[in-house]
Amino acid sequence: MEIQTKDSLKDALNFLKQGNPFEAQRIISTLFETELENRELIYTNKCCIFWIDSIKRLREIEDSYERSENILLEWKTFQHYISRENSCFEPALIAVQQGFFTNALAEFNKLLEERDPQQKAEIYRKAGICYKKLGDFENARVFLTEANKICPNLASVIAELADCYSLCGDDKIGKVLFREAFFNDPDSIDLDFLDSQLIKCLIERTEKKGYSGKELRYWIPIYGVLSGVFNIKRELTSQEVARLKKDIFALENEINDPSCKSEILVPRLLNCYFWLMDHYDLANENQAKISEVLVKIKILDSSIYEAYTK
Repeated sequence: MEIQTKDSLKDALNFLKQGNPFEAQRIISTLFETELENRELIYTNKCCIFWIDSIKRLREIEDSYERSENILLEWKTFQHYISRENSCFEPALIAVQQGFFTNALAEFNKLLEERDPQQKAEIYRKAGICYKKLGDFENARVFLTEANKICPNLASVIAELADCYSLCGDDKIGKVLFREAFFNDPDSIDLDFLDSQLIKCLIERTEKKGYSGKELRYWIPIYGVLSGVFNIKRELTSQEVARLKKDIFALENEINDPSCKSEILVPRLLNCYFWLMDHYDLANENQAKISEVLVKIKILDSSIYEAYTK
């Protein structure tokens, strides 16, 4: 690549970082006149094309909150689109990420005065994700903490907060919060925006067991326990213990139904059993109670029992 082309490509990447794919593509189009087969230019151009189309799609949505709902979906679609490329031009990918989330953050900041608590918490969560993607973990934690104050105990928020702590090197808090989030509501956790090695390694380990989609989310906490990632526990309140036992009773009855969705119910029940045993352990309950739960685990899934007791 000629020096002039390199300099122009740098200019294009700077426009991408600033959130301006239109100007970036104008430069790339000019460079194609002499560098038509250049892979770095081709890759960067594909990034520009997708992003420009994305901006046009979002502009067609008149309602500001509805538009905000689609912004992060566009990023996930882009990730899927660009992952099909045989090779990656990292500087372009980094530039697009910076520009995309800078623009997205500006959109979310316009909506911070939203009055509906659930919508407001969701806006703060998404703003937190933007800060996280931009590497500003301090502001990410501030916004995610605020989202949790507005609507406490949302698994989608707690998981992002856990990710933030882990990215900042505080795996201890990260482990506690991840364990909490994946117990409360695995379904609502968006794995695509979790970036810390702590959770990414656990997700990858669980995927290697053959799980994907919705099923994957429910098995992550099981392998989190078996691999020692979810090893920091807390004492439950009496109300939480009562609710846990009630959930176990309901799940045990449901799993006996031949038409049940066992691929989801089994990991849900296993996770409840793990939490109940942790409660017995922290409360110094009789060992017989733990043994009773272990028998239930052995009947439910002998391979998990073997892995847990080895």
